[in-house]
Amino acid sequence: MSRNKPQVPILEKIGYSLGDGSANLVFQMMMMYQLYFYTDVFGIKATSAGMILLFARVFDAFVDPLAGILSDRTKTKWGKYRPWVLWTAIPFALFYVLAFTTPDLGERGKIIYAGVTYTLLMAVYSFNNTPYASLGGVMTSDIKERTQINSIRFISATIATFIVQGLTLPLVAKFGAGDPAHGWTVTIGIFAVAVMVLLVITALTSHERITPPEDQQTDLRQDFKDVINCIPWRAMFVVTLFLFITLALWSSSMNYYFNYFVDKQALYDFVSTLGLTASSGFEPSWGTTLLDAFGLIAKPDNSNVFAVGFSLFNMVGQLVTLIAVIFLSGWLSGIYGKRNVFIVSILITAALTSLFFMVDSTQVALIFIINIVRCAIYGITIPLLWAMMADVADYSEWMNHRRATGFVFAGVVFGLKAGLGIGGALCGVFVSSFGFVANVVQTDTAILGIRLTSSLIPAITFALCGISLMFYPITKSVNENIQEELRIRRK
Repeated sequence: MSRNKPQVPILEKIGYSLGDGSANLVFQMMMMYQLYFYTDVFGIKATSAGMILLFARVFDAFVDPLAGILSDRTKTKWGKYRPWVLWTAIPFALFYVLAFTTPDLGERGKIIYAGVTYTLLMAVYSFNNTPYASLGGVMTSDIKERTQINSIRFISATIATFIVQGLTLPLVAKFGAGDPAHGWTVTIGIFAVAVMVLLVITALTSHERITPPEDQQTDLRQDFKDVINCIPWRAMFVVTLFLFITLALWSSSMNYYFNYFVDKQALYDFVSTLGLTASSGFEPSWGTTLLDAFGLIAKPDNSNVFAVGFSLFNMVGQLVTLIAVIFLSGWLSGIYGKRNVFIVSILITAALTSLFFMVDSTQVALIFIINIVRCAIYGITIPLLWAMMADVADYSEWMNHRRATGFVFAGVVFGLKAGLGIGGALCGVFVSSFGFVANVVQTDTAILGIRLTSSLIPAITFALCGISLMFYPITKSVNENIQEELRIRRK
């Protein structure tokens, strides 16, 4: 039976949220920089790097359901899902470091090493993140509490994203001191320690309150049947797939967009107006000294202007996203329902993403403005995805009188990782097909490919995500009716 508690303590909500901060220290790195790392640092061709990302998804087709099955059947005094968060903390950190290590191997050896370490990291991610996401679905059955838990969770996720997107390249440049491979090793090592610590805190502070019906029998075939026949689950799987194809495609391509398309002198002039440059005779203040410690001051020779400018682009975007998560997401979904808010926001985001194709390489301020507005709209959707998946688990229990939270979330985690792999692979294939070659001046055709993968192509997949969500049937009123009936049953 379930022990329903109306309020989850705020410290528990914060403790739970740190797990997503930990996951995003890894996930955002994979989404933003993995393809770039393989091509521009490790020296793997873009098409081969893309195939590595795609191959791991075949392996995930078996790993992700297994993670859901095992976590649903785990029985400890800590519950079903918390132990997995703790057990995977060290392996997660270890494989994170290995995936960004650059051993001196031949071309074939590099491809094999990258494929093995990336696949193992994604496998551990499944055994960590599927139970973690499921844990959020059994902490409470209250709709408002669940939305608040996910809002706080994504504040942590956004802070982690801010750190990864804003500090990675400057720290790599600073620690590397001309040796990017060493810079990546040190930077990832620091992040890996944080990953491990945050996961331990989450495991120690979170609690499970919703349990399956007491008379529920273990039946893998029935779990699979319940999930596959669940219309909201099918809709959310497709939504998640297209969403993360888009995010991986756009995030990977924006590295190339800033490094090869945006005019370096125009970018330097822009960051100079913000006081983020150093010149001869420069007398730094305490603020600029602090920023320089993190590698966020551009040098006059433009040697690090890409790192500074792209990091600033990401950090400003994440600050705006955080504001949208805190102030808009819960408020709007409380009025109009999660489904409706998600659809409208993602379609507007698609339109804004397409605008990156329209700007000139010297219009740096306009590029930043487009991203600020885009992040404000997209940020509204961030907490809604996982809150809606918890609603799907409730819908399945309501329809089938059985609950398999881990299995429900496992399918969506697979969709997420499949999107990550497919999006990264598509980016590699697209830019290569237009003639991209790493670390050289690009042809006009290659630049066109980079611009398309940063704008019009992800705009289309964003729109497909919004269209898919129209088939999701759990409206605000339906959800309220489900929760009331489940509350009566659980008594």
